[in-house]
Amino acid sequence: MNRRHILRAAAVTASTALVLTGCSTKGGDAAGSSDKSGVKTGPGITDTAIKVGALTDISGPFAPLGKSALQAEQLHLKQVNAAGGVCGRQIELLVRDHGFDVQKAVAAYAEVEPQIAAFGQLSGSAQTAALLDSIEKDKLQTIQIGASGTVLGHAHLRLMASTYDIDMVNGVGFLVQAAKLKKGDKVGHVYIEGEYGGNAAEGARFAARKAGITLVAQTVKPTDKDLTAQVTALRAAGVKAIVFSGVPAQTASLVGVAAATGLKVPVLSSAPAYVPQLLATPAKPALEKMLYVASPWPALSGDDPATKKLADDYTKAYPKDPVNQAAQAGNAAASLLVGTLKAACEAKDLSRDGIGKALRSLTAYAEGFHEPQNFSDPSKASSTKTYIVQPAAGLPGGLKEVQGPIEHPALAEYLATPRG
Repeated sequence: MNRRHILRAAAVTASTALVLTGCSTKGGDAAGSSDKSGVKTGPGITDTAIKVGALTDISGPFAPLGKSALQAEQLHLKQVNAAGGVCGRQIELLVRDHGFDVQKAVAAYAEVEPQIAAFGQLSGSAQTAALLDSIEKDKLQTIQIGASGTVLGHAHLRLMASTYDIDMVNGVGFLVQAAKLKKGDKVGHVYIEGEYGGNAAEGARFAARKAGITLVAQTVKPTDKDLTAQVTALRAAGVKAIVFSGVPAQTASLVGVAAATGLKVPVLSSAPAYVPQLLATPAKPALEKMLYVASPWPALSGDDPATKKLADDYTKAYPKDPVNQAAQAGNAAASLLVGTLKAACEAKDLSRDGIGKALRSLTAYAEGFHEPQNFSDPSKASSTKTYIVQPAAGLPGGLKEVQGPIEHPALAEYLATPRG
């Protein structure tokens, strides 16, 4: 059995399945009916509006990221609506907060699904896994914020850019060089339990085997805040670097405690583990010196005009909220949603079937992204490139670019090898 099917099956409990059963749009609605202009319509489509959903974490452990991604999407859609909208209609975003709780996500989905044409944003790997069967049954095209490779392979779910495991394969390859690791060296491996951490760990383990290094594993829960015990164990093991996939609050603890106890080694984290607010903590000096982030997105401080515009627009719209890489993801999700709806309008089909076909027709979509993305095959990530960025105070997003986009030579083997 494929690894993705195993992880997905584990995520969807019997109680979740019962809650979802009978709560969603019947499949016949996906085909839609035509309006007076000959455009086929479906749920969420009126003569004046296209209603789409956003289901994210704005009150739980990933709230700093969820809030930024949501605000960036809202900002982009506001700009699109001000320019006339799509297909003669304004895009309306129905927002629900799941607080990183699977059952809350299930309940919110059941409430919103009948009212919308698509999900413009869905965050949380475990939450997404729990909703997969309903998303497919309802033919509800969904754009996920976050990138667990475990949920690839579904026609109506679309990830953006690289996935957590891909970033770790590419990132660990970078770390081997940055930390001058040799075969037999020990590397700490701290990761959050669940779909996000598990998927990142899979890529890290593969890269470690290829490099001949030994991972010393420590797992944490999303609610854990003090990682002193994990750092103490890694220090006793004599690790020469650390790979980390957790939440931002844990990053400050991990890196800060490591530096304070003499474990001054390079730390490579997944993108969700970092927000620029961490540079306002006592861990700032250690973060700037020790932390590297393996990310699907380039640093906001780069020279790309579109990236600069996003940073400027976001800062003007939300002056009290530091822009971060989650804003890039939210902006890209909004751009992809708009591009999909425009393609569907051109095909005169805004039904759920039409929206799904329109997204899969985008084979080199670049607007809102750092490089063209191929969305034609839901079983594959739209990009296999990773950026290595590092904390830097005073720069947009609190990051500077170290290297990228990179693709490790072993990545092709990883993607071609069945796992499970």
